[in-house]
Amino acid sequence: MGLSRLAALHGVATSYAPSAGVTVPVPDGTVVAVLAALGVDAVTPEAVRESLAAAESAHRSRLLPRTLVVWAGEPLPPALSALPPGTTLDIALDDTGAPPLPQMRVPPADADAGRDAGADTPARPAWWTGPPLGVHRLTARAPGGGSTTCTLVVAPARAPQPPARSHGFLVQLYSLLSARSWGMGDLGDLADLATWSGRTLGAGFVQVNPLHAAVPGNPTDPSPYRPSSRRFPDPVHLHIESIPEYGHVPDRGVLDDLRQDAATLRDTVLNKGALIDRDAVRELKQQALERVAKVPLTPGRRAAYCDFLAEQGQALEDHALWCALAEVHGPDWHTWPAALRDPRSPETARARRELLDRVDFHRRLAWLTDGQLAAAQRAALDAGMAVGIVHDLAVGVHPGGSDAWAQQDALAHRMSVGAPPDAFNARGQDWGLPPWRPDVLAASGYAPYRGLLRGLLARAGALRIDHVMGLFRLWWVPEGRPPTEGTYVSQDAEAMLAVLVLEAYRAGAVVLGEDLGTVEPGVREALARRGVLGTSVLWFERDWAGTGRPLAPEQWRKDCLATVTTHDLPSTAARLAGDHVTLRHRLGLLTRGLAEELTADATDTAEWMGHLARLGLLPEGEGDEEGAVRAVHRFLLRTPAHMVGIWLPDTLGDRRPQNLPGTWDQYPNWRLPVADAAGRPVTLEELAAAPRLHGLMEVFRPDGGRPASGSAPRTVPPRARPS
Repeated sequence: MGLSRLAALHGVATSYAPSAGVTVPVPDGTVVAVLAALGVDAVTPEAVRESLAAAESAHRSRLLPRTLVVWAGEPLPPALSALPPGTTLDIALDDTGAPPLPQMRVPPADADAGRDAGADTPARPAWWTGPPLGVHRLTARAPGGGSTTCTLVVAPARAPQPPARSHGFLVQLYSLLSARSWGMGDLGDLADLATWSGRTLGAGFVQVNPLHAAVPGNPTDPSPYRPSSRRFPDPVHLHIESIPEYGHVPDRGVLDDLRQDAATLRDTVLNKGALIDRDAVRELKQQALERVAKVPLTPGRRAAYCDFLAEQGQALEDHALWCALAEVHGPDWHTWPAALRDPRSPETARARRELLDRVDFHRRLAWLTDGQLAAAQRAALDAGMAVGIVHDLAVGVHPGGSDAWAQQDALAHRMSVGAPPDAFNARGQDWGLPPWRPDVLAASGYAPYRGLLRGLLARAGALRIDHVMGLFRLWWVPEGRPPTEGTYVSQDAEAMLAVLVLEAYRAGAVVLGEDLGTVEPGVREALARRGVLGTSVLWFERDWAGTGRPLAPEQWRKDCLATVTTHDLPSTAARLAGDHVTLRHRLGLLTRGLAEELTADATDTAEWMGHLARLGLLPEGEGDEEGAVRAVHRFLLRTPAHMVGIWLPDTLGDRRPQNLPGTWDQYPNWRLPVADAAGRPVTLEELAAAPRLHGLMEVFRPDGGRPASGSAPRTVPPRARPS
């Protein structure tokens, strides 16, 4: 009981329920290891007793929890309302620039009946002087002398909502090459895709994969979901020729040679069956950027660069230094000389001075990439998009990368995030991503989390949160143990949501949550209450609590991005034909025989096609693949979903998934260019003229017509509206 009570006080689960009526105990060894990662000793019974006594004493002595959330327009949280009379409250405001607040004092219960509130405004006690939106420090002092300081998050009740219903493309940016790409899609291609689709197709957004900085390697891990840093973008996405200094490089012959090498690289991907080679692209761009960086900045550009450095502060200094040190000592900081593993050691400070030129080079690349991200969003809005670019936030970072080095104190050592066993993966999953420590986040006022969100939202019309359930709890897997021996560790979900909503409100950006798979009861409701849109995928939307049949379109939730498929799922053409089943069979991933899997899959697909036909959404009849693809998108438009996403490869009939979960080197995950139904890679220019794409996009025209090419742009709507 002592270990269970200690675990509960620190948010560590000692059992979990994978399905209704089933409870699985967590091994004691896992609980002890996770508590150790949280700085709690539970190795021996005596240590458990001492740690439990200390935790309970600290809990009893606190007037308030570590973090307190006040939602705008809602009643005060019970912890504030229950403070004893005579308690004084002092609030140290964050950098909002608001004037200091006077000290507050809790009066006797009968002295404050609450403010006179209107019908739509909950009563607040008269003694409460509401601070502005922000993250503040609140100190409460009881009449008897005890005091507590906590983080106070004052947030809007809901995140901004899309200004109007919209549709848009979902694309893995690296996969979309244009005739000018250097071997993979880049930010110039993103801006062009947004401009074309916004002006010509009436698209309201383009959602991309995470563009976080990768860990350089040989080869580099191609997954965009295991980055070195989530705080800074990867310069491999730069469109080199769009950099203003590019035109002033004196040695044009070298640049011409590099462009010719890039053309060759592009040709091997588009015409010779080669996979996208990030390392080759990175090497070519690095050579070009080394020369571009030697061109002096104009006075205006220099001023903008200095402003960027000031805005990014220590976070950018750390990231650029990690990049410079990685060039010397390798990309895993655990293998560096011991003194350099500490970002604040004297030896690291000396290395910073010695590598100052390289540090500045990497700071410059971050600035250039940030500028092109901003340009892509401007292009999207100028094209009339209601939302613009939807960026993606990965669950975590590579343990050897920049963020893990710079934020060691905030991460749980020797732990990895993953998923428990389920019907699709009996062995569970270990994603190799160290989790944030909830206690350290709370003690810091959620500074690392706030900084991360602020940086991403600054260049986004919307932000997708991968595995959004992680705001509530994460499955921690201790080092050396299989994923089956992990456990859930709870976050302060109220605080995590409040910070997310606050930063989204400040940026005027929409928030999407990827809430597929196993979702804890109440999570979707909590997200919807705070204006965070969910993700609904057609094939998974069934009446699971009743008939099990496809869910009628009017029964879908409104607060979501509705789509037919995602980067982790088969393309629509592949699903219709059963190609994804034969692919998984070929790779040894099926848990049943091929014939049984094909039959089950065909039955599922046929039931959906029959549902669409009965709704009158399949006028082309059976056996028409393009008609079936149009039909599933017609269905999405029948739902009340705020946003409808079109997987870009579906517009061409591409049959290959971009990622096949459960594989590593058996399948070319994250390295395939967008292709047509025959597997032939297609450029952005060819895609824009593809008859199959335009046939599908007719579904999204209310009048079935197509605006003339080059027609005047529509009036640009606001990015997002607060709800």
